Amino acid sequence: MTDTLTAPVASRPPGAGKSSGDGRGRKRRPLGRNPLGLLFSAPYLLFVLAIFAYPLIYSVWISFHDFFFAAPGAQVDRPFVGFANFVTAFSDPAVIRSFGNVGIFLLINVPLTVVLSLLLATALNRITHFRGFLRVSYYVPYLTASVAVVAVWLFLFNGNGLVNQILGPLAPKPSWLISEQWAMPTIALFVTWKQLGFYILLYLAALQAVPKELYESAATDGAGGFRSFMSVTVPGVRPATVLVLLVSTVTGANLFTEPYLLTGGGGPNGASASPVLIMYQEGLQQGHPDVAAAIGVVLVIVVLGIAWLQNRFAGGRD
Repeated sequence: MTDTLTAPVASRPPGAGKSSGDGRGRKRRPLGRNPLGLLFSAPYLLFVLAIFAYPLIYSVWISFHDFFFAAPGAQVDRPFVGFANFVTAFSDPAVIRSFGNVGIFLLINVPLTVVLSLLLATALNRITHFRGFLRVSYYVPYLTASVAVVAVWLFLFNGNGLVNQILGPLAPKPSWLISEQWAMPTIALFVTWKQLGFYILLYLAALQAVPKELYESAATDGAGGFRSFMSVTVPGVRPATVLVLLVSTVTGANLFTEPYLLTGGGGPNGASASPVLIMYQEGLQQGHPDVAAAIGVVLVIVVLGIAWLQNRFAGGRD
């Protein structure tokens, strides 16, 4: 009797009773598990390819050729020149100085942006009264055009401006925006103030995902406000911090509008000129787009290197 009942079980082929959850029997989908999501993201992908990828690839091609502007449809010879454009670009002391200027800008702007936006977002997240008004107040400068707010900063930081009147004999001479020492730090403060509202919103969104139970556990263990901030808030918003680092670095490396408006095109004596501003002057004003493209290619490589280091050391395994 026992042999009769067990015979059919023994005769079943190996693996017949196993679940197919391992995915061996599933058909491979060329568009992935969610083709609808790919369909929805396709327009933005095409936008990125057309607006960013193609110009970047074309600028790399320009940087290795003797390129100049010609009439539309004109057939002109643009021979390959190797690294000649790069040598020409970085033989100019103004180009080297512009990279140093943007380095000073990033050293001031990026840490200030991360620290101030996190502190203000934490404070706004705890405020119960006038929360909406305060959030909008911080976000308004980010939405306002730079041309409009530049006039306010010119009024504040000129020789007879409000800041110098408050500082009195401590005010720098020459004044902030016409001083080679203070021009770029002043621009860095301006950009930090103007863009702070955007990064505050990023941190506010990240703070919503930090479990309140962690703060309660920290308070039970006797942690004060500062200890809870360092042990719970800072690790909890780590992905947002990496994002803020990356976005502020990329934005700062593309600095153009602020020095162009605040210091009249990179003055005094090139102390506030950025690589993008030099690219504009070299490519459009002086008619050397190949040299400008070479500067742009090096700038992209430098920014990618900085972004990789930030993601490697600040992002960790995430």
